[in-house]
Amino acid sequence: MKSVAIAIIAKTPEPGKSKTRLSPPLTPDQCAEISACFIADLADNLGCITQSGSLAGYSLYTPAGSEAKLKRLLPDHFGLILQSSGDLGERLLTGIRDMLALGHAGAIIVSSDSPTLPAAYFEMAVEKLRSEDCVVLCPAIDGGYTFIGLSRAHPRLFEDMPWSTEVVHARTLERAAELGLPVYNLPMWYDVDDAQTLAILRDDLSGADLPFDAPEARMPAPRTANFLAGFDDAGRSVDWNGAAAS
Repeated sequence: MKSVAIAIIAKTPEPGKSKTRLSPPLTPDQCAEISACFIADLADNLGCITQSGSLAGYSLYTPAGSEAKLKRLLPDHFGLILQSSGDLGERLLTGIRDMLALGHAGAIIVSSDSPTLPAAYFEMAVEKLRSEDCVVLCPAIDGGYTFIGLSRAHPRLFEDMPWSTEVVHARTLERAAELGLPVYNLPMWYDVDDAQTLAILRDDLSGADLPFDAPEARMPAPRTANFLAGFDDAGRSVDWNGAAAS
């Protein structure tokens, strides 16, 4: 049976260019460090799943020339697919096409900013993508989605989309309805995009309740947890909802 491809969409971490909305409470160097932690933790979690053969792991990455640095964050069996030019929609669509062209039964693109996403969600997505032409979405609390899965490339799902707004998930549902595509929505999750969602991540890693229903077991993120613990211990008074003071 053909595998389903899953790619972590990522920018190779670099100070001043990675997770800039997390500053404050983090410095530019720390933003790059936590981005690397996110990628490595999510890749390790997906690596355990991809070893079963049902999923094949990749990183859909940018920029060109950063391959050696990025590979240090990924399992050895992960492939690299360079992002295309264009807006996020064009890059997502091209990434889906590139993975399907490799012979996979379906393709999933997941945000690198959700390191604790439950493994069960990917397993559910694989089952659906192998069975029919459909869309699988994991909605995000900000109105977007943490991952999208397709068994065929459908450009309409990505055209003229108001990316980084609270209507992305809803608009994607509308586009799928136009195409007559069945949509399978998985339980909600979150991307770490700003200080508020960084605070949610910190609570998540401590085992605290999340601000939404989380029916499946969260995946571990040890590198991220160690980074945040070190930040707490660095002698700074931290307001995880938006500010930090020396």
